[in-house]
Amino acid sequence: MRTATRLPSDVPAYFSPGLAARTRAAEIDLDGSTVAYWTYEPVQTTAETRTILVIHGFRGDHHGLLRVADQLPDMRVIMPDLPGFGSSGAFAAGAHSVEQYGAFISSFMAALDLGPDTVLLGHSFGSIIASHFVAAQPGAVTPLILINPIAAPALEGPKGVMTRLAVLYYRLAARLPRPLGLALLRNSMIVRVMSETMAKTSDRDLRRFIHGQHHAYFSAFADRESLLQSFTASVSAHVAEVADKLTLPVLLVAGEKDEIATLPDQHRLAALLPDGELKVIPGVGHLIHYETPAPAAGFIRSFLKDHPA
Repeated sequence: MRTATRLPSDVPAYFSPGLAARTRAAEIDLDGSTVAYWTYEPVQTTAETRTILVIHGFRGDHHGLLRVADQLPDMRVIMPDLPGFGSSGAFAAGAHSVEQYGAFISSFMAALDLGPDTVLLGHSFGSIIASHFVAAQPGAVTPLILINPIAAPALEGPKGVMTRLAVLYYRLAARLPRPLGLALLRNSMIVRVMSETMAKTSDRDLRRFIHGQHHAYFSAFADRESLLQSFTASVSAHVAEVADKLTLPVLLVAGEKDEIATLPDQHRLAALLPDGELKVIPGVGHLIHYETPAPAAGFIRSFLKDHPA
């Protein structure tokens, strides 16, 4: 199991010295699948300390949200690698669907004895998983925090053509002979183009850090078929379709320049939520967790103060 974040040797460290001391790595067997997860304990427990369960995005793993966890030293943050990604195995049975990932959250919370005062946080594809889980199981967590939420259908509108091309890409990679399919999925040039497109910061060192993270972890998936299933799930659902069922307090943290989860869609989603709050971070796109973790953590901390356990 990987327990440390690898950085390019000539890129400045983007984590605090105290993060390692807060880190505890573990594995658990759920329904025949091994799930790796990391707990970041609070430096000091206070009346405002909450347990936050984090659900990462597509082709990510727990490393992606590390900078946000680092900015919340007063919170207990639990971050599993979703089944099929990072150091976790694929589901032993069933498709890698939004519903199956919701069932995973239920099993994971039960195994760790996480109660209804647990805060659920989802990023990107994780926002879809988290919102649909809450819609299906009201009262299981409170409140809900969505970073770069997928607020609208991916297959509709201006992004629809590119999304359909991406679907073909993953289908082709799954059907080619294994060496060719893996080479296509893990092609460093494709990963770099994706990384360059999403990064909005002008800080050269931070851009290099982001590219290094994507290079190190973007291709850590269990197998091609589970990856295709997960991608299909990520473009076949969105948060807005269950917005009216999210009756708990919901915080949306959006990027002004997000081209995947666009700002107009975020405003429309916020208007659909019974108890929603939208915070927009200027100058950033879909990589809030890498580029602007401090403002995101500030919004999270303020939101949790307004909605205590």
